[in-house]
Amino acid sequence: MTAASVTALAAPAKKPTVAEAERFLADTEERLNKLNNEQARGAWVGSNFITDDTEAIASYFAERYLTASGEAAIGARRFNGLKLPAEAARKLMLLQQTLVFADPKEREQYAQLQAAMNGAYGKAKYCVKKDDGTADACMALGEMEKVLANSREEPKLKEMWLGWHAQSPSYKNKYTEYIALSNKGAKQMGFADTGAMWRAQYDMPPEAFAAEMERLWQQVKPLYESLHTYTRHKLRETYGPDVVPLTGPIPSHLFGNMWSQSWDNLYPILKPKTGASAYDLTKVLEDRKTDATQMTRYAERFYTSLGMQKLPATFWERSLLTKPRDRDVVCHASAWPLNEQDDVRIKMCITPTAEDFTVIHHELGHVYYFLAYNKQPFLFRNGANDGFHEAIGDTVALSITPDYLKKAGLMEQAPEADADVGDLLKRALSKVAILPFAYSVDKWRWDVYAGKTKPDDYDKTWWQLREQYMGMKRPAAMVAGGFDAGAKYHVAADVPYARYFLADMLQFQFHRALCREAGYTGPLNRCSVYDNAKAGAKLQQMLAMGASKPWPEALKAISGEDKIDGGALLEYFAPLKTWLDQQNAAFAAAQKQ
Repeated sequence: MTAASVTALAAPAKKPTVAEAERFLADTEERLNKLNNEQARGAWVGSNFITDDTEAIASYFAERYLTASGEAAIGARRFNGLKLPAEAARKLMLLQQTLVFADPKEREQYAQLQAAMNGAYGKAKYCVKKDDGTADACMALGEMEKVLANSREEPKLKEMWLGWHAQSPSYKNKYTEYIALSNKGAKQMGFADTGAMWRAQYDMPPEAFAAEMERLWQQVKPLYESLHTYTRHKLRETYGPDVVPLTGPIPSHLFGNMWSQSWDNLYPILKPKTGASAYDLTKVLEDRKTDATQMTRYAERFYTSLGMQKLPATFWERSLLTKPRDRDVVCHASAWPLNEQDDVRIKMCITPTAEDFTVIHHELGHVYYFLAYNKQPFLFRNGANDGFHEAIGDTVALSITPDYLKKAGLMEQAPEADADVGDLLKRALSKVAILPFAYSVDKWRWDVYAGKTKPDDYDKTWWQLREQYMGMKRPAAMVAGGFDAGAKYHVAADVPYARYFLADMLQFQFHRALCREAGYTGPLNRCSVYDNAKAGAKLQQMLAMGASKPWPEALKAISGEDKIDGGALLEYFAPLKTWLDQQNAAFAAAQKQ
C-alpha cells in the first residue's frame, strides 16, 4: 500500500483536503485494479478446472481483493462530508458500497465459503439408484435439463426436478454461515444487512428501490397473468386434470425448465394452431453442423455491423466455448473481463440451439460493454447499474428477427406477417415468464439477509413467494432441511438477481429507443437494428459511460427517458396480449358449457 493510502486509512485528526481525497482515490484505484485482475484470473481457473486446489486458489485471490476493498471503504469514510468534484464524490460513494470484515479470519472464511458453494454447485450430480440401493448412472445438471426440456412423461419430469433439488441441502449450512458473515460485513459499512446494501447500489435509498421493483411488477403483472392462464389450459390438456388443477398454483416441474423461469421448451405445446411459423432455428443450426466458434462468430458479426470492433484475438484463444470431456466446469454462461485492456472471455458450453444462439448474443453484450468502458477509471468500469449490463445483450437479441436471420443467411424466406403471434409467444415464454421469478428470488433473499426468514423456513418462504408471484407450487411435499433456493446457481454463487428483472424492462426500453434512432416506424416486435450504424453509435455512446454517471443519466443518453418503464415491454407484446385474452375467454366459455 502506498504512503498516501496508509495516511488515509489511519484517519488523522486534521481536516482532510480535496487534494488528499484525490490522491487517495488514485492510489486506491491502482491497487484495486491490480488485485481485481488477479482475482479474476483465480476465479477463471476455479470455474474452469474445478478441484480442491483451484477452489483454494480462487478463494485466496478473492480474499486479497476483499481485504483491499474493505480497507479502501474504511479509508473513504474520512472524506465523507468534504465538498469534492462530482467524479471524486461518486467514486467515494461507490467505494463504500462493499462488505468490510474487521476480523481477517472472518474475511478468509467468507471467501472460502463462497468458493466452496460455487464448487459444490458445479460438481453436483443426481445419481439414479438401482433396486438394491447402489448408484447407477449419475447425471449432471445439463443432462437433467435436457430431460425437462424434451420429455412429456410427468413422472420422469418429477424425478429430474426432485433429483436436482435434493443436491442443494448439502451446502445449506454453508449458505447459512455465509449469510451471517455477509451481514457482518455489510453492517461494518453502516447498512442494516447485505440485502439493504444491494438495494442501495441503485442511486436511491434501499426502501425506494424495493418500492420501484414492486411498481414495475404491478405494471407488467396483467401480461404475465394472461400468459400463465393460457399455459395452464394447455398443460391441463397435456397432462390431465389430475396433474394440473383448474385453479390455484401449478406444479413447477411441468414448465420445461428446472426453475420454471423460462418456458421456451413448452412452445410445441403452446404454439398457435394458425399464425405460427414452421421455421426452426435449432434444426437449421444442427443441419449445418454449426460449431461453438461459428455460433460465436454470428454474434460477433451483429456487433461489428453496428460499428463496433472485432473481438480481440485473445478472446478466441482463451475463451471456453465447449464443455471439456476431461473435467468438471461451471457450464453456466458468463462473460469475463480479466484486465483493463482487452483480455475479455466467454465461459459457456455452447450447443447448436436457438436458445444458445440467443445466449451467445447476450454474453457478447457483456463483452462489448467491457470493451466500451475499459478507458474509464477502475471504479467506473461497470454498468450504469447491474441491470444495464444484463440488458445490453438482451437488447441485441431482440433484433434476432426474421429480417436479421435472412441477412445472416440462416433463413431463406421470412414468414408471413400473421406469424407474429407465434414469434411473440415464443419470446414471451422467456421474457415475460421470467419476470416474477426474477423479482421473487431477491425478494426471498432480502428477507433472508434481514433475518425475517430463518434457515428452518427457507423453503417455506421460497414457495410462498413462488405461489404468490409465479402461480406455482412444489411438485412434492417439502422435506426437512430442504434448500430449494440453493438449487439455483445465483443463490449458491450469491449473485444478486434483481438485475435480471430490471434488464427485462430496460432491454425493451433500449430496443424502442434504438429502433427510433434507426428511423424504424413499424411494429416494435419486427424491428432489427442489425447493420444500422446510427443505432450502433447511440448504443456505444451509452456503453462508454460505464458507471461514471448515475444510471438515470445513462438511460437518458440512450432513450431520452430517466425512469425505467415497463411500457415498452407492454407495447412490444401488445398483439400477443390481445390474442392470449381471446384464447383465455374461449377456454373459460368452454368450461361453462
